[in-house]
Amino acid sequence: MKAIVVEQFGSTEHMKYADVEIPSIRPNQVLIRVVATCVNYADVKARYGNKGQGKLPFIPGLEAAGIVEQVGGEITSFAIGQRVMAFPHHGSYAEYIAADENLTFAIPDTVSFDVAGSCGIVAFLSYKLLADIAKLQNGDKVLVHSASGGVGTTAIQVAKALGAGTIIGTVGNVNKIPTALEAGADHVICYNNEDFAQTVNELTDGKGVPIILDAIGGEVTAQSMKCLSHYGRLVVFGNSSGEYGQLQTSDLHSSCRSVLGFSLGTTRKERPEALKEISAHVLRMLEIEQVKIKISERLPLKEAAKAHQFIESRNSTGKILLYTEHS
Repeated sequence: MKAIVVEQFGSTEHMKYADVEIPSIRPNQVLIRVVATCVNYADVKARYGNKGQGKLPFIPGLEAAGIVEQVGGEITSFAIGQRVMAFPHHGSYAEYIAADENLTFAIPDTVSFDVAGSCGIVAFLSYKLLADIAKLQNGDKVLVHSASGGVGTTAIQVAKALGAGTIIGTVGNVNKIPTALEAGADHVICYNNEDFAQTVNELTDGKGVPIILDAIGGEVTAQSMKCLSHYGRLVVFGNSSGEYGQLQTSDLHSSCRSVLGFSLGTTRKERPEALKEISAHVLRMLEIEQVKIKISERLPLKEAAKAHQFIESRNSTGKILLYTEHS
């Protein structure tokens, strides 16, 4: 089969479109013929060796959608020919992937492979962050950083579907404001042009917001505490800036505020059953189009390096889809 193989850590020149063996499956796994996969920022970090994965060469990618080609002897939930999406252990930029039964999910006929192949990380993550970690209540105001990206645009929609009140987004470039507004944000702030914490406080009569989703880190995390309301929850789930924010415990106890951390990668490895619990909610939202996945680029698998370059340019909005030649 064809796959993208990272031969050395570093630039995209080390990403090769190569022939590799079709993966063999264990009794608790399914073999999936990939129709579509997508690029996540974590794939870029893995290519640089920032994810601590260590072993070279490797196939990047965290999620894919396709058709079940083979089932292991212990499989009871899936059959050959079934449409599924999955989180494989060993990369998704390939024509075939092996995935554990508990990390594979049947997709409704009304959900396209393009959507299913690009929604797994952003939709599962957004729902988990808002419903389970931040415990969003009806009418809660929400601040979403990186509001024009794949997670950001999805989180805005999931928040609305869960009953959020005012939703405020931040972006790093004014050109990205329309994307966040289109996703459903009520207000969008460019944090490179103005003090977002001050603006959030002005928009909330000085009270701040009870929920903040932060995947940027660094100074953005520190500034977020200035507009987090009493009893508010700041959820940290990434550090795209390359730095972690510095917080003081004095910011927490008397204001009854909380800082919570979450990693979908850790959860896939250590508590995969948590994803099964939310999959029905996520797939239902996609089926009735409460949540629509914005796909900004659709490229053949062999052009994965171009997709990575686009992500790193910081000019991308929404998701970048990779499709296989036999899709």
